[in-house]
Amino acid sequence: MSRIAHAGFLHETNTFAPRKATWDDFTRAESFPGLTLGVDILTVMPGKNISTAGFIDEAQAMGHELAPIAWCTAIPSAHVTEHAFETFADMLLTGLADAMPFDAVYLDLHGAMVCEHLEDGEGELLIRVRNQLGPEIPLVVSLDLHSNTTQAMADNCDGLIAYRTYPHVDMADTGRRAAQYLDTLLANPGRLPAKAHRALPFLMPLTGQCTMVEPALGTYAMLAALEAEPGVRSISFTPGFPPADIWDCGPVVVAYGDDQDAADRAADALYDAILAQEAAFQVQRLKPGEAVAQAIASNSHKPYVLADVQDNCGAGATSDTTGLLRALVEQGADGAVLGILVDGEVAAQAHAAGQGAEIDVTLGGKAFTAGDPPFKGRFQVTALGTGQFTCSGPFYAGITPNLGPMALLRIGGVSVVVATNRMQAADKEIFRHLGCEPAQQKILGLKSSVHFRADFTDIAERILVVEAPGASIDRPESLPYKNLRPGVRLCPGGPEYTAP
Repeated sequence: MSRIAHAGFLHETNTFAPRKATWDDFTRAESFPGLTLGVDILTVMPGKNISTAGFIDEAQAMGHELAPIAWCTAIPSAHVTEHAFETFADMLLTGLADAMPFDAVYLDLHGAMVCEHLEDGEGELLIRVRNQLGPEIPLVVSLDLHSNTTQAMADNCDGLIAYRTYPHVDMADTGRRAAQYLDTLLANPGRLPAKAHRALPFLMPLTGQCTMVEPALGTYAMLAALEAEPGVRSISFTPGFPPADIWDCGPVVVAYGDDQDAADRAADALYDAILAQEAAFQVQRLKPGEAVAQAIASNSHKPYVLADVQDNCGAGATSDTTGLLRALVEQGADGAVLGILVDGEVAAQAHAAGQGAEIDVTLGGKAFTAGDPPFKGRFQVTALGTGQFTCSGPFYAGITPNLGPMALLRIGGVSVVVATNRMQAADKEIFRHLGCEPAQQKILGLKSSVHFRADFTDIAERILVVEAPGASIDRPESLPYKNLRPGVRLCPGGPEYTAP
């Protein structure tokens, strides 16, 4: 039995988004738990699809003693403020000092954190932790699949273990794999692995990274096969988070082996296979009017799902744009539901008016204002909710969101789920909370890039990717980068970046 200190600090930074992540965003519970301290982590996390939950379950099953310090996350947004980063960094380093003695450290990180004062939030955090621990204590990290995995991150820990699914249905499983990997390090003291880090020379749109379809499906199957080869301890592929204007933005392969040859061989094989399929990571996108017209024309008894991918708060957007809503209303869609649109003012107005009332509202367009005006109209309040429920789908499994006052509003044949706090539309319970059964709708508009596929593919006749206004631009080649490394291709098969 070993004693393991552990903590978590997660943020996915869209440097083009309109608002930053403050310390209050990390302490507040929205779609995931808020700041959780000390031994409370051992009771709050288990049962949820979170890496720390899986790590706790696996490490305790192995008989290890855990020393939890702190865990927090914030909804994706623009840069993490210097105050927020330094507040947690101090909390972590102080907690590690207080937890001594211990035999190893596990950190639950995202991998795409950009701060006001740092391009590589996780890299800097790991440098500080490694400097405090010294070179001998094993340090293992779990990462999001969308990590922009830097050399500094790889250099300052003994294992980066990333998700292998998008939608991320394996977050807890990744924590379990991290615990198993760390257990092998503890069982073989003094035999730290060799490392290989390979950065690919192109950016992948988020919608092209889905592991339920090719080419990512086959990529991760190959990854698992490579990991089973002799001498290979672990291999991860992080396709990256493209709306991050930093030098190291983009896909990375990282491998660990008994020796350098094994690590290099595995990393190079996967790198070459991904590069050979570069063009396949591009996807088709439709304008809102085109997608709505196709959905209206369908005679299917199953819903057409329209993915409003560029207004996904799970990628740093505001979830308050109205481009898809406007197209649905203007084309006279019937049996259509859009969610989640975040507008606390309108949610409060609906609760004040009461169920059944009609209200004149200016909906959305309050946080994101670039070419997407608010939607003005008279809506009927058809249902009200507290915003507190338990998710049942594979991605948000076990999560109990805090979305604040919610309302289901209807105009003509179109309904819209309005919430006070942010969460991407990746679980059916969001709609059921307001008495709306997703499978019974003709059209479902979902503000999510890919995670919705885990819980909605089974009821969908067809899924269309919609390119409506929003702060999570799905075409990296259209983003105004200033800090990328020169020569990286801005999309699969696209033009190379040249610094302005």
